[in-house]
Amino acid sequence: MAKRGKYVYEWPRPMVAADAAVFGFFAGQIKLLLVERRNEPFKGKWALPGGFVDIDEELEDAVFRELSEETGLTGVPLEQIHTFGRCGRDPRGRVITVTFMGILQECESNVRAGDDAVRAQWFDIEKIPKDLAFDHNKVVKFAIEKLKARI
Repeated sequence: MAKRGKYVYEWPRPMVAADAAVFGFFAGQIKLLLVERRNEPFKGKWALPGGFVDIDEELEDAVFRELSEETGLTGVPLEQIHTFGRCGRDPRGRVITVTFMGILQECESNVRAGDDAVRAQWFDIEKIPKDLAFDHNKVVKFAIEKLKARI
């Protein structure tokens, strides 16, 4: 039997995820980077790049790692914009996600899917798929509003 730490408790605790809403400008057109999920839940659905924060990982490190693993993008300046934690947002259990936003000026379209993403693709912000995984339609709407307030 594994030894439990002094402050490890019996009751359930939420899981924490970090997601990245990365926008890019392509000849004046604003696009959002999404990934197609390889695994359940929501296999085959589009979602923001992201995933679970490791137990010994800082939030910023987690979002950079997930973005790199799922899209190949590195060095994207990201800032924390909001936390989403509605009960039931993830069928695997109680998951709270910290969302980060990045803006790339005149970026290139060469992203590559990896890890648990089948595809990585830029979408015009006016043509985002309607049925994103989890509550990502709500997250994307929030991020787009935040972006529009800045530009």
